[in-house]
This record gives sequence, C-alpha cells and structure tokens, in this order.
Amino acid sequence: MSPSPEELYIKRRIDELYTACPFYGSRKITAVLREEMIINRKAVQRHMREMGIAGICPGPNTSQRSPEHRVFPYLLRHVTASHPNHIWGIDITYIRLLAGWLYLVAVLDWYSRYVLTWELSDTLSLPFVLDCAQRALAQAMPTIWNSDQGSHFTSPQYTDLLLSAGVQISMDGRGRARDNIFTERLWRTVKYEEVYLTEYATPREAHSGLSRYFPFYNHERPHQALGYRTPAAVYFG
Repeated sequence: MSPSPEELYIKRRIDELYTACPFYGSRKITAVLREEMIINRKAVQRHMREMGIAGICPGPNTSQRSPEHRVFPYLLRHVTASHPNHIWGIDITYIRLLAGWLYLVAVLDWYSRYVLTWELSDTLSLPFVLDCAQRALAQAMPTIWNSDQGSHFTSPQYTDLLLSAGVQISMDGRGRARDNIFTERLWRTVKYEEVYLTEYATPREAHSGLSRYFPFYNHERPHQALGYRTPAAVYFG
C-alpha cells in the first residue's frame, strides 16, 4: 500500500528534524511535531522504526539487533583516526522521495571523510549492506571498521565478511552520542546539499542525483576540517 500524503509529510518532517538533531529521540521529535500537528509518540516511534532511525542518545533504540547476533566491543575509546584506512564507519540513513522513501548505506573513511562506497535500496534488507561492504573491501582494507549495533551490522553474514578480511570490528556503545559523529555529519551534508534541494520523484532520480553528488563530495568539495582540501586529496595523498 502506498503511503498517504499525511504519512509522507510526517516522515519528511522526522527526517528533517533528525538530520538537524540526530541526538533527538522519539520523545523530543514528538514534542516538536506537536507544535505543528496532532500526533502521539507511538506514531512517531513507528515512523522512525520504518525509516530505520533512532536518536543517538540514552534510551530505547529502534535499531535493534537480533538476540542471537554477536555484539563486538567498542574499540575507539581514546582512539583518533591517524591515516587513511585506519578507521572506517558504515551507517544507513533514510532518503525521501516525493511519494515514498529509500535507504542509503555508505562506508566512510574517518581520517579523510572519503566515501568509499554507497548503495540505495527500497527496503532495509541485508543484501544492499553486504554489497556495499564487499565493494569497499575490494578497494582497500581498514584496520578498524565501526558501526552501530543494528541487526544489519551484527548479522553473521556481515561480521563474517569483515572477520575473514582480517578487519577489527568495533560497535558503538548504547547511549554514546558521539560514536558515529563523522557519518552523521556526512548525512547532514548529503541531505542539505543534494537531497532536500532536488526533491527526487523516483528511485531512478535519487540514484542519478547521488551518483553525481558523491563524486563532487569526494573530489571537488573542500572540507573545512581537512584544511579546505577535498576528501580524495587527503585519502589518496
């Protein structure tokens, strides 16, 4: 069943609020939305669950792992990326369409902010995450690969792929608001500079737009934190 215009509008607003403030959980997002509409927290939680997002703050987390999945320890306490391929991060975000939504996964080198690979999917199925990870590993090998504890990243298929490549797996601790800050900044940049300005009508348009944007982000867009060099210049330099 296609989402109603009201559902699409609510998801658009949740996406905007979460992108601006990823530390907002369902309680704060509900409080903001109640200034605009009649809505309860259960509805917000349902929409966030469908979008695959959760506030990066202490409290209930909608990105639940399966109970039988193994969780790996967080390896990045007091560790800063010191060179390309030292630390990679992987994450999933919601990409809105005019009449629907997609999911975007990307692998980011934390030292250079270089996006190694990305994939789009119309569902939160595991294969698009595995495809993205496999393509990244075909290019290079990180020392540490960080993610959250969501079901995609604790699945045996994903963890076995990384372990067989000799990668050290790190997973964010629950309630650690700054563990994934580099990827959260990437999502804000992609959405404010591309997604929100373009308003994709179809998955084809979204794929085409992001296919243009990521090369621009990697090779042309100067990054303040990199001394106004591009991610590609730092990664390959």
